[in-house]
Amino acid sequence: MAGHLVSAGYNVVVWNRTPSKANALVERGATPADSLSALAGLCEVVFLCVNRSEDVRECLDQLVVSAKPGTLFVDHSTIAPTAATDIEKWLADGGFRFVDAPITGGSMGAQKGQLTIFCGGAEADVNEALPYLNAYAKRAERVGGPGAGQMMKMVNQIAVGGALLALCESLSFAKKAGLDLAQTKELVGGGAAGSWAFDNYGLKILASDWTPGFSIKNQLKDFGYCAEAAKAIDAAIPGTMLVDKLLKQAEAEGKSELTTAVLYETILGMGA
Repeated sequence: MAGHLVSAGYNVVVWNRTPSKANALVERGATPADSLSALAGLCEVVFLCVNRSEDVRECLDQLVVSAKPGTLFVDHSTIAPTAATDIEKWLADGGFRFVDAPITGGSMGAQKGQLTIFCGGAEADVNEALPYLNAYAKRAERVGGPGAGQMMKMVNQIAVGGALLALCESLSFAKKAGLDLAQTKELVGGGAAGSWAFDNYGLKILASDWTPGFSIKNQLKDFGYCAEAAKAIDAAIPGTMLVDKLLKQAEAEGKSELTTAVLYETILGMGA
């Protein structure tokens, strides 16, 4: 994502807790920062992409020390919607601005600059962020005020979970029925049952390629946020909770770092 900003001609300052991961960007013209605090002092717009709600807050605690008043922080992490609204209020009280902008499209979408980005925040702040986001997104839109981006990401993850289960359950059934999996994927995936999961994860299943992608560990993290958000708005997500249970079984089998598509193996090993 940062590479696309460099390619678009922006002056990009980068920091990573593993400095070597930024080397390729520095070779292309990005400026390395020695710390998050140093980075904030050099930038008017700061982008984050980390893991959990507490990781975002930990980074921001270091960034605000030297950030200029009015700095716009854009967070691409998937975190709890309530955390996003709390962070926005905390930053606003300090004279800063915040857009929660979780992404979908996976590592391949990031590499190709074809991500979809859900933006929550003030309209003016989102509009300021959009030219940057468009450097690595096929579509980036404001979906509401603070926290709305994360709520839309919860919607996305609920749908992703259902599609994952449909793929893994159907192909494991086909395998046990003695059908050709490659043919099954092409015929079924090309009809009404087709999905992004069939097109992308289906290939990983055919190749027994369990490298992430998107890991079971991260999917379970997101499902935890989904459950929390669903409870807060009194929404039923029974399918998501079923997939959560099945992924936890795969996790117990030692597969937490593997792609979520490895759920196929777990279901294949289950009986009626």
